[in-house]
Amino acid sequence: MLHKSDPNLKRCEYARTSLDDLVPKDHLLRKIDQIIDFSFIYDLVEDSYCKNNGRPSLDPVLLIKIPLIQNLFGIRSMRQTIKEIQVNVAYRWFLGLGLNDPVPHFSTYGKNYKRRFAESHVIEAIFAHILKLCLEN
Repeated sequence: MLHKSDPNLKRCEYARTSLDDLVPKDHLLRKIDQIIDFSFIYDLVEDSYCKNNGRPSLDPVLLIKIPLIQNLFGIRSMRQTIKEIQVNVAYRWFLGLGLNDPVPHFSTYGKNYKRRFAESHVIEAIFAHILKLCLEN
């Protein structure tokens, strides 16, 4: 309800709820999450990551799910996709990000794809597998 005396009254309201409760049960990303187990990605990219040195890397499943969101919802750029993820609860739910988790910087994607996957066919293999699962279901 709008409060004429204080229109900002509800903006700082705290509520105890989960992201799962906020995402509609029939949302497209829920359907995708039900049919695709993205854990297969870890085996495909294992050789692209060093286990014993360097800073912690971005989860490779995020590297795949974010462009998937971008294409599914017709977002024109990675920069805009990241902005949308910051405010869209369904996107955060699909990515496994909480409300307080930072969203990766948009430049992370170009750097990762170029450095890790440019010379391999890993990205094609991942998307071919995802497409196969979608067609089967």
